[in-house]
Amino acid sequence: MSTSTRRTKIISTLGPSTDDEKILKKLIQSGVNVFRLNFSHGTSQDHINRVKKIRLLEKDLNCFIAIIGDLQGPKIRISSFSMKKIFLKSGDNFLLDLNISKKQGNERSVGINYINLPKEVSCNDILLLDDGKIQLRVLETNMTQIFTEVIIGGYLSDHKGLNKLGGGLSADALTKKDKEDIKLAAMIDVDYLAVSFPRSKTDLKNARLLMKKAGGKAKIIAKIERAEAVASDKIMKDLILESDVIMIARGDLGVEIGDHQLIGVQKKLIKMTNSLNRAVITATQMMESMISNPFPTRAEVMDVANSVLDGTDAVMLSAETASGNFPETTVRTMSKICLGAEKVSCINSFQNRLNKKFNSISETISISAMYAANHFENIAAVVIILTSNKIALFASRIESSVPIFYISNSIKNLRLSALYKGVIPIFLQDIGTYEKSTKVVVQFLKNKKFLKKDDIIVVIKNGKENHSRLVNTCKIINIC
Repeated sequence: MSTSTRRTKIISTLGPSTDDEKILKKLIQSGVNVFRLNFSHGTSQDHINRVKKIRLLEKDLNCFIAIIGDLQGPKIRISSFSMKKIFLKSGDNFLLDLNISKKQGNERSVGINYINLPKEVSCNDILLLDDGKIQLRVLETNMTQIFTEVIIGGYLSDHKGLNKLGGGLSADALTKKDKEDIKLAAMIDVDYLAVSFPRSKTDLKNARLLMKKAGGKAKIIAKIERAEAVASDKIMKDLILESDVIMIARGDLGVEIGDHQLIGVQKKLIKMTNSLNRAVITATQMMESMISNPFPTRAEVMDVANSVLDGTDAVMLSAETASGNFPETTVRTMSKICLGAEKVSCINSFQNRLNKKFNSISETISISAMYAANHFENIAAVVIILTSNKIALFASRIESSVPIFYISNSIKNLRLSALYKGVIPIFLQDIGTYEKSTKVVVQFLKNKKFLKKDDIIVVIKNGKENHSRLVNTCKIINIC
């Protein structure tokens, strides 16, 4: 692929705009590494059909694509209006009422879908509608109604999301729909399961257990989008350690904590996640103007670039590809931005963990290899042979301009590694004996034009040498 030198991975959300197989193929060719199934939209059959298309294209294009199944979670929404949309004026009174049916909302009142909401808000709380575009102050409540005053008005349409400024709503992270969608995710064998609105590590443990019971092996993504999830370093650390990946879902998170707070939180989360050996995704509104325009704003360019400079593994597209007018152009543009950001020298040097003590052999070997790759002159690549995908993950935690080739005969491991920054997953069925494996892999990479004669590479591999108990080794070799 032409984008193989790009380290930052691109996630594309699937939807009506990508259902044509030709468009899906172009997205992969343009640089998509991971596809996201948004279980908030579409039918089970839609998701099944999309996975089938991806797996066929994966074989056709000889690449490895990870698939994320993204649970809807307890998204609190207003109901619907008799008209398509209404206009709220500042100073107006507006009622949120559990007893108002669908399509019965108007300029004075609308239904809500969360039965406990009247019990969980108090006088003077600020409620945010439609990602904070409309703000309401709570005046009083009873068992079924919330009386509010419009602070910031505007147009409001059906089923818009509702948040409470500062968080504090107690809706369970896993709804009845989510539990059914976990079964679907296991059946279609997604690689990652994204859990929406987790408040604690217990929410993530429950999702992992349900996935295991359903027969799935998906890794768990914690979507960080509640104020409670970033209330302290301890809570953030607990969520990171209980997950395999975190997603900084900046939409709801920004609404709950305020966009001005989001700046530092994003940077802290990325740094903390990398240091704890987990992967991290930055998401929401990254290229939003490209839903309807063939080019981004300069602010969007800088947003994507800054996420790369912060050290994110992947940047994610949502409506831009799911329902946008220019999905392929958007992916190509994002890829160019990532490549531009990756040329900045400050992100390509070994700057962390120099004083850390390790208790993991795998982590120690990986860090040693990446230190060598960054400090030994003219290293062309790091080559990881047939180890677990965890070695590839550990290696990818260290910023470097050196590509990491992960060679394995495990399709599942290769798909998982498609999310890790800097890692290029490559399938090789038979690498021969431990003694011959390096030679076999190097020749394979030379044939594929990834390496050439006189290149210097760092090799990590596992196995037993001369019947010893050696688990893995790290070597620097010069290719003949």
